[in-house]
Amino acid sequence: MEQNYSTKEHKLPVIPLRGLAVFPYMVLHFDVGREKSINALEEAMVDEQLIFLTSQKEAEIDVPTPDDFYHIGTICKIKQMLKLPGDTVRVLVEGMSRAKIKEIVDDEKGFSATLEEVVYNEELLKEDKEVEALIRNVFDSFEEYINISNRISPEILLTLSDIDEPSRYVDTIASNMFLKPLQKQEVLEIFDPKERLEKVYKILLEELDILKIEKKISLRVKKQVNRVQKEYYLKEQLKAIHKELGEDEETTDDIEEYKKQLKSIKVKKEIKEKISKEINRLSKMSPSSAESGVIRNYLDTIFALPWNKESKDKVDLKESAKILDEDHYGLDKVKERILEYLAIRTLSNSMKGPIVCLVGPPGVGKTSIAKSIAKSLNRKFVRVSLGGVRDESEIRGHRRTYVGAIPGRIINAMKEAKTKNPVFLFDEIDKMASDFRGDPASAMLETLDPEQNKEFVDHYLEIPFDLSRVLFITTANSLNTIPRPLLDRMEVIQVSGYTEEEKLKISKKYLLPKQIKEHGLEEGFLKISDETIRDIITYYTRESGVRNIERTIGKVCRKAAKRYVENRELKNIRINKNNLEKYLGKKIYSYEPIKENPEVGIVRGLAWTSVGGETLSIEVTPMKGKGQLVLTGQLGDVMKESARTGISYIRSKYEQFNIDENFYKEQDIHIHIPEGAIPKDGPSAGITMATAVISALSNIPVNNLVAMTGEITLRGRVLPVGGIKEKVLAANRAGIKKILLPIDNKKDMEDIPENIKKKIEFVFVKSMDEVLEHALIKDGE
Repeated sequence: MEQNYSTKEHKLPVIPLRGLAVFPYMVLHFDVGREKSINALEEAMVDEQLIFLTSQKEAEIDVPTPDDFYHIGTICKIKQMLKLPGDTVRVLVEGMSRAKIKEIVDDEKGFSATLEEVVYNEELLKEDKEVEALIRNVFDSFEEYINISNRISPEILLTLSDIDEPSRYVDTIASNMFLKPLQKQEVLEIFDPKERLEKVYKILLEELDILKIEKKISLRVKKQVNRVQKEYYLKEQLKAIHKELGEDEETTDDIEEYKKQLKSIKVKKEIKEKISKEINRLSKMSPSSAESGVIRNYLDTIFALPWNKESKDKVDLKESAKILDEDHYGLDKVKERILEYLAIRTLSNSMKGPIVCLVGPPGVGKTSIAKSIAKSLNRKFVRVSLGGVRDESEIRGHRRTYVGAIPGRIINAMKEAKTKNPVFLFDEIDKMASDFRGDPASAMLETLDPEQNKEFVDHYLEIPFDLSRVLFITTANSLNTIPRPLLDRMEVIQVSGYTEEEKLKISKKYLLPKQIKEHGLEEGFLKISDETIRDIITYYTRESGVRNIERTIGKVCRKAAKRYVENRELKNIRINKNNLEKYLGKKIYSYEPIKENPEVGIVRGLAWTSVGGETLSIEVTPMKGKGQLVLTGQLGDVMKESARTGISYIRSKYEQFNIDENFYKEQDIHIHIPEGAIPKDGPSAGITMATAVISALSNIPVNNLVAMTGEITLRGRVLPVGGIKEKVLAANRAGIKKILLPIDNKKDMEDIPENIKKKIEFVFVKSMDEVLEHALIKDGE
């Protein structure tokens, strides 16, 4: 008998696929993410764009070995490659022919294999009568399979009628059937087209049997559903008859109660009409229907809202001031603004509720002062945290068309408050995000606009609710992430960090007594001196607020409680500078003291951080070179630009500073800011870097008792910067005696405590000439 097939050898890259089987003549796309697979694709693109695709035995395996995938698969031609975000590649391939792995190579780059392709003589197969009969049987069965399953387009039958090669015919049918991965692989592993036709015919017959049983079950279930619907209809008719006879008393009572509640609330006529329509809808519905439950929830929400309940404000300014002072030390601006609001409320009752935004670093008491405001006003307090809220529906609610719809956080909070004029705190308003579910910040615009919030419409209620009597307070750590339109509606009050003296008083007056009580210790048992508290503040915490100080005092209380439990005879425990390390361990922070002597090229700058002020020593060293400017210490783009601006200013004034004209060509200048692991940015170190460079190039030392901050321009002007209070506090901590500040920052001096103004000399400068006059030590000084 004549052999009707021939073999070919190929050496190709291999990709194991997860949950996919590719048949010859089949076109499909898939995504590739594994490094080995991407390497195999790149290798294939270099050669003839041919690749061998096979299926993994277990789809869950991330790093397969040659034993984890089948050794019979399909040689494919890569038609198209597309790089997707996240190092993923989408590939379009066309199956060419079956092949078997004879020898496989597995290295770090990927898999490659020597393959044996088997090619059958299609002309000999066409002459085989048995093959012809099998093709007809398979076609008839496949046609019936399409009609019953309704999952495959009948157009495939037209495609099949145009195919005259038996091998391609059977593969096209197999690739269009809904088979299990194992069945697909079984078909793929049969090289002989005749055997393959027999296998596919057998699978088709089995599938047809299953589909017929499925159809029978489906018809039976449909009949049952129709019967259930009929029963439901009859039951509804029965309920209507009961209602006519007055037998449905419970529902009638609920509807009467809703009507009574509707009369008691004072709202506009159109709102009453809308609520009345909902009550009438409920009265015509079956109590057991799903829609009935939705309407009941809606009506319950509406009647739970404080439409006309309002708490009466306290109008005693002295009492309110006393409450605010008892709960918080300092924060004078915030207290003053609240007392102003109260004073106006005593004169005019039509005053709209202001929207106050307290901005400041963590732990300075922004959230707790909102509670004190509510207490001083004799109002209810509600808090909504906006940290991480990224769905508009969280603010404005879901429409009732959605299953499980609920009102937004604002309406829910008003239900909790039970009055229409609470103190409403939006915490962490700067932490809101937006994504495909909408922008919650935009949804907040209507809430926080005094001109619009009189008629705030929640998507769930779909009727306006008056928020104009609410006193809204928002808190944020930074204004940078708050959208401008939202910020425009708020009155911003900066809550700056506390000075060391303020932290000491807060610790003694509030934190220490609170922690002693919380840890079950008696009053007076734990004695901590003022000096010890100062050491805790200086060496164990570094923050603008007092949250970490409270935690550290709590740690001391825990250790003291343990000692007391171990030895009940102790009358008291004293903690001083000598035994503090026993309770808290080694000092965590240290502050860089002032240099003992003036040095060339080292200047003390002042910086602002989210946890308070810092002093930075800026070091400059010139070296022989080609005029490179080297900047180290994790400097941001703005800081690097400030350094370049300073260099350009020095080049324009080289004669004035007695500096070599060609310094920028013949010398490399290295500017370094220590604590290199901490990122630094901003323009406020401009004059500091320029002074250090001038000192290094002219070999004139810088006064070690001077610190400075300010932005520099190309012409040497000194521009104002922010965070003055925090920077001055840091300078005081480091023992600085003179601070150079931009003249436009003179207005910030009102925030500086009087005791610090007495200790430090403040010099306000307009230009670099004035800076150098105070910073550089001339001969004879």
